[in-house]
Amino acid sequence: MGKEYTEIDERIQNWITRQKVYFVATAPLAADGHINCSPKGLDSLRVLGPHKLAYVDFGGSGAETAAHVRENERIVIMLCAFDGPPKIYRFYGRGSVVEPGDAGFDALLAEFSSPLAARNIVCVDVDKIMDSCGYGVPQYEFKSERESLRNWYDKKSEEDILNYRRENNRLSLDGLPALKVDGDSTGTS
Repeated sequence: MGKEYTEIDERIQNWITRQKVYFVATAPLAADGHINCSPKGLDSLRVLGPHKLAYVDFGGSGAETAAHVRENERIVIMLCAFDGPPKIYRFYGRGSVVEPGDAGFDALLAEFSSPLAARNIVCVDVDKIMDSCGYGVPQYEFKSERESLRNWYDKKSEEDILNYRRENNRLSLDGLPALKVDGDSTGTS
């Protein structure tokens, strides 16, 4: 049985900082909707307080997390140790999506060091922290970050990136509003 924690203390925060990958899971309200679980990396996760996490979302082929969080706020972030002692932490909470142009976006973005174009920042108000053993998680040695996303961005203009988001990130797989495009507040036209 895992242990429950009341806050992200310094020990947990230091552990989070050492991890190179984490996973974000969300689900829509509809029983037949697509559950989403996304791997993340690139030094994109920050602890903003004893009950607050945020990660910068650099973009991708879909926008399921943004759509689900907009619909129902439910989110979990999971990290597991791939080196050192086995350990898994899950951070359950309520999320919000902050996009470029939204109040507070620039201040949040300043928490991150990546030069990649952020399509949004997902903030999580953590209401439950649970650990588990992680005995079944294999050990891996970190080699390096992939350059794929950086290379993709380097080949695109700002207009190319906006067009990509317009075509691929306005709606979730289930048709839920995801990201705002061209100042649209709902994610749809």
